[in-house]
Amino acid sequence: MDHEVKNKSTIDRFILVGFSEFPQLQAPFFLASLTIYTVTLVGNLGIIIVRKINPKLHTPMYFFLSHLSFLDICYSSVFTPKLLEILVVEDRTISFNGCMTQFFFGCACVITEMFMLAVMAYDRFVAVCKPLLYTVAMSRKLCALLVAGTYMWGVLCSLILTYSLVRLSYCGFNTINNFACEYSAILSLSCSDTSFSQMACFVISTFSEVCSLLIILASYVFIIATVSRMPSKGGLRKAFSTCASHLTAISIFHGIILLLYCVPHAQNSWLLVKVDTVLFTVMIPMLNPLIYSLRNKDVKETVRRLIYTKLHSLYTI
Repeated sequence: MDHEVKNKSTIDRFILVGFSEFPQLQAPFFLASLTIYTVTLVGNLGIIIVRKINPKLHTPMYFFLSHLSFLDICYSSVFTPKLLEILVVEDRTISFNGCMTQFFFGCACVITEMFMLAVMAYDRFVAVCKPLLYTVAMSRKLCALLVAGTYMWGVLCSLILTYSLVRLSYCGFNTINNFACEYSAILSLSCSDTSFSQMACFVISTFSEVCSLLIILASYVFIIATVSRMPSKGGLRKAFSTCASHLTAISIFHGIILLLYCVPHAQNSWLLVKVDTVLFTVMIPMLNPLIYSLRNKDVKETVRRLIYTKLHSLYTI
């Protein structure tokens, strides 16, 4: 028993390798990451603010979209500041508690966003297939319950997975070959039996991915069936425009998840894992506001009006 406790306390911090094997790329990568993080914060905060000030956007779709933006801000802020730090300082360490905290919040955001996209698919299904009942079917109470459910499930899954890592013994090698505390990278450092952790990760990730994809696929099967029966091209175009942005976001999000965790990698392909992790943790939070705002007239009109009002007030001072 004493030996086990000693093992668990042997490592109190990890070293994040990041992209230190490419020293010549550290400065350009820092500038690119900082720019992307700034765009992420401005874009997602912009969507939340725009929804608040435009009464036209006080609908279930934009309610869910504002929560998606909030998740993207949180998710990006969990990983990017540490990435920026290890790109400019020599000390690339992170404490054990800091690593587990980073993993917990990152995991909670990913799983919550996964089901938030599924909820948004259900919202599009109701909007296209049952337009006359939309305001009744997607009541404020139901929307609040759906959002609360996604957050609760994300936090619960993250608690289980974080516990499965905390209970392990870590001794000896403490270098994480990534820029973030990613599950498989942490697990590879354990010197105790990881079968429970691997099983917990497999069950939770498979269940969450399959359930969210089934909800999305079922919703879009009904949407396609309804759209195909529409007599006018105008109705078909309108239905497609309401779903195009969401389909793009889903394709990118789940595509990178499948690439990161479901495509078999060679034993020495940590660079590919790092690149996939960058795409997932840095790029996706930036792309979502661009995808939704660039295709939406109401959002673009509100942003234009807001900019015009600010500029007008500056010139009149």
